[in-house]
Amino acid sequence: MSTSKIALVTGGSRGLGHNSALQLAQAGHDLIITYRSKAAEAQATVQQLEALGRRAVALPLDTSQTATFPAFVAAVSEQLQQKWQRSSFDFLINNAGIDAPSPFPETTEEDFDNLLNVHFKGVYFLTQKLLPLLADGGGIVNFSTGLARFTTPGYAAYASMKGAVETLTKYMAKELGSRGIRANVVAPGIIKTDFTAAARAAHPQLEQYMSGNTALGRIGEPDDVGGVVAFLCSDAARWVNAQRLEASGGYAL
Repeated sequence: MSTSKIALVTGGSRGLGHNSALQLAQAGHDLIITYRSKAAEAQATVQQLEALGRRAVALPLDTSQTATFPAFVAAVSEQLQQKWQRSSFDFLINNAGIDAPSPFPETTEEDFDNLLNVHFKGVYFLTQKLLPLLADGGGIVNFSTGLARFTTPGYAAYASMKGAVETLTKYMAKELGSRGIRANVVAPGIIKTDFTAAARAAHPQLEQYMSGNTALGRIGEPDDVGGVVAFLCSDAARWVNAQRLEASGGYAL
């Protein structure tokens, strides 16, 4: 039986999820990552994780499709048995997301529902369905955004979903505490990933503006965030619970 801790990272094949998976692997964790459609990209990530000496597997998952969650949970259970001879994993990182700018006057119901299904409903019910497989003494890390504290026009719906996730995280911590399960939030500021590429391309001055309003004088890199996730999934964070850790370099202070 493997003695390594196992972390499940949704959207773990790209962006912040990819970086989080790599830093968790460097910290000694084995990984289950999910991807929505790009299987080759996910498999390349698995190879990177294996090159770090860890065991890893990639599974398809669209977090907006709650009807698929029971089958996904069954697939996770099967992989745990086959690859690790275990019936549980230790850490759940709810990272998967979509970027859809939505100025308040122009947001359509379809835009709203798409954001809701991925960023809140999906997080709520995927975590619920995975609870039987989440080990006692484990942890949950939910991704929020700095936009839940400060505002950037165009993100009313997205930031509202993340605000809901922050409230949900406190309830997770309270209701799962009897099992020794911690729940915390990581809230990144703007980070140089493909997630923000469209916004940065549409607004060439955005990076300069954001850098000028950040205490550390630049926008973030994926490496600035993955380490925070790895910390929250370590014994060093065993007494950190129901907290929001913003990783924005000190934006809008």
